[in-house]
Amino acid sequence: MVKEGGSACEEGVRMTSGDRRCQLMRVAIKLFSRKGFRGATTKEIALASGVTEAMIFRHFPSKEDLYRAILDHKASEEPVEEFLKELGGLTERRDDEGLFLAIATRILDHARRDPDFMRLMFYSALEGHELARSFREKQFKPLNDFVADYVARRQAEGAFRKANPAVAVRSFVGMAVHHWLFTRLLEFHAVDITDEEAAKLLTNIFLNGLREEASPANRARAQEPVRKQR
Repeated sequence: MVKEGGSACEEGVRMTSGDRRCQLMRVAIKLFSRKGFRGATTKEIALASGVTEAMIFRHFPSKEDLYRAILDHKASEEPVEEFLKELGGLTERRDDEGLFLAIATRILDHARRDPDFMRLMFYSALEGHELARSFREKQFKPLNDFVADYVARRQAEGAFRKANPAVAVRSFVGMAVHHWLFTRLLEFHAVDITDEEAAKLLTNIFLNGLREEASPANRARAQEPVRKQR
């Protein structure tokens, strides 16, 4: 059942025009994630959806428009702006653990709930698709820049060792994504660990590395209450 005011993109609902669009997008995501944008055809998407190819073009003028609709829908499901607001409170309190734990948790939670879209993103990167590149710029770059700025501030306060902030953030995100790749995509379960445990472990490893060279004096200064700027 579709929640009032919510998305029609849910299973088990009567096929209104909006429902049909969402069904086609769901099927297209699965095929794009396995064959890429170039490999998956609208004919295959129509067959898997149980409709004619003409039905797809009734809702999406082209395969490019279908792909764009998928990316726009995914961007609206979890707006990056809302997540940055959540992180803002953690950065104000200088809650390093809370900040990076929230990021790792979000990555692993999203990957667990929507593995097909994660696969689609990887495939699109290999294909160098312009729409997917634009999606990454709009969704991922704001988060990377926000956290990199925070790392730079903590470095200035003496809490973190000197390192390129942007590279440090990409390294942390890469740890979480790599964990998903090994455990979910490659199904390599060398260690029995939950996503919650993994998020905490990755956070600890990352912060221990950033804090390794911070002197006792700098650590003490970093723990002082942060004065609000007027």
